[in-house]
Amino acid sequence: MSSVKQIGVVGGGQMGSGIAQVAAMNGIHVCLFDVDPPALSKASASVSASIARLVSKAQLSQSEGADALQRVRFTSNLEDFHQADFIIEAIVESEDIKKRLLLQLEKIAKSSAIFASNTSSISITRLAAATSRPHQVIGMHFFNPPPVMKLIEIVRCAQTSDETFAATKALSERLGKKVITSRDFSGFIVNRILMPMINEAFFALYTGVATKEDIDTGMKLGTNHPMGPLQLADFIGLDVCLSIMKVLHAGLGENKYAPCPLLVQYVDAGRLGKKQGIGVYDYRKDSRSANSSSRL
Repeated sequence: MSSVKQIGVVGGGQMGSGIAQVAAMNGIHVCLFDVDPPALSKASASVSASIARLVSKAQLSQSEGADALQRVRFTSNLEDFHQADFIIEAIVESEDIKKRLLLQLEKIAKSSAIFASNTSSISITRLAAATSRPHQVIGMHFFNPPPVMKLIEIVRCAQTSDETFAATKALSERLGKKVITSRDFSGFIVNRILMPMINEAFFALYTGVATKEDIDTGMKLGTNHPMGPLQLADFIGLDVCLSIMKVLHAGLGENKYAPCPLLVQYVDAGRLGKKQGIGVYDYRKDSRSANSSSRL
């Protein structure tokens, strides 16, 4: 396909708004959709604040920041995607919900539009099979937060055409990202390695091997990781970690991928991580002592 001029992003959360910001900062017009008006308002505020921070740090000029903001349009009408060349979904990590969205998009998007999923673990092949254009479906996994993280993991499914792959790789590089390519196996590359490590850290905590602080300090200072695995899980979201572990366990069929009971318990209790104010660590404002050692 020709050069991408307009992108549609579905999902106004941290990933969706971050992807929209990256595209806008790299000269591409973006339409960001969310069905929830408050989520759209939050996404708009987040993009504006993030760009303002970059301007204040002289990483963007005033005019570049203003131009980027003008390229982002926020909408609660999916029909606004009818002219998008490339559509990226960044919604909840549910295969059924993603399939339903793709079926909706098929009725709206132009025939040449590419559908990319930001899923971190769900089979792209199964998502593609739900559409009538599986050769135009691909995985495009950004990392959190998208404006900061330099990597995009492209996932080719069984049906992905060479043209779709080439267009996705070219767009990723245009966004200033380093590209790695994975075959369509559960967890792809990064989460196939990362999530079992996080899960094992939960087992170490669950079985009383060490405190959460010592587990994280050991991995930070012993392996030169910038953040310990338990703190990283809080930043990712414990519900997201659990969802990925379930996908790995179901897709790869080995008991070593079974989620730690403590991770399951925390999610059941609503301890979802930093976004919820509490996960492995407590991030609430009134918990200064617990919080001070867990911030970046």
